[in-house]
Amino acid sequence: MKYLYTILFIGFIAIGSSFIAVKDSDSMVNTKITKAYPNPATSYIVFEFDRSVDRSYTLQIYAFYGKKMTELRINDSKLNINLDDSYMRGLYIYQLVDQSGKLIESGKFQVNK
Repeated sequence: MKYLYTILFIGFIAIGSSFIAVKDSDSMVNTKITKAYPNPATSYIVFEFDRSVDRSYTLQIYAFYGKKMTELRINDSKLNINLDDSYMRGLYIYQLVDQSGKLIESGKFQVNK
């Protein structure tokens, strides 16, 4: 009986592993925001962008509850945002959006004040 369980277990592993998706390098998503630091942030946060980022993109920052905090057009490979008093302690979502409003990339960062 022990051997039967072992054979079944190995069979399930062999069959199950054939359903695992394999990512090849051609299908990898090219990220536009390469860094967002420091995280957690206190008084500022810096976003670094890939050189291929379109200058018509905007970076939008939302409080976790949905309020839009900042919207800035990308004009350089690095964007430094000062976190004024309206940025309270908590979680914030950033979104990189194109001219038509299509979401290109998003992420989150934390503010500790």
